[in-house]
Amino acid sequence: MKTLKIDTLGSINQAADEFLKLTKGHRKFAFYGPMGSGKTTFIKAVCHMLGAIDVVTSPSFALINEYRSKDETMFYHIDLYRIESVEELYDLGYEEYFYSDAYCFIEWPEKAEDLLPSDTVSVHMEDQGKDQRLVHVDV
Repeated sequence: MKTLKIDTLGSINQAADEFLKLTKGHRKFAFYGPMGSGKTTFIKAVCHMLGAIDVVTSPSFALINEYRSKDETMFYHIDLYRIESVEELYDLGYEEYFYSDAYCFIEWPEKAEDLLPSDTVSVHMEDQGKDQRLVHVDV
């Protein structure tokens, strides 16, 4: 496991760049951490570093947001917080997202652990107070 440190919000892009170098070749990421630990903010920075041209926002109510880069790379940002059963994931057509060639960033993956691809990288966010976060990457 590798740990990245975010000291301030201003250093988040540097951490996102390190994250992408560390996880090169991977496209599926499961983000664990309590509410307010910085999952969405970090995913926004990672998508920005990957060249997303769409505005990256929290998918809390939509459940799934789709973004693109200039070269048409797809990004799926999924928030499973409001999912109450695995059946809901089947209804959403989770396979289309989890098993595509697109980047897939999943918040609250605890709700779907048995369905995640085997090559999914686990990322644990830890709030250190103020704007400081630790990003534990299991690679």
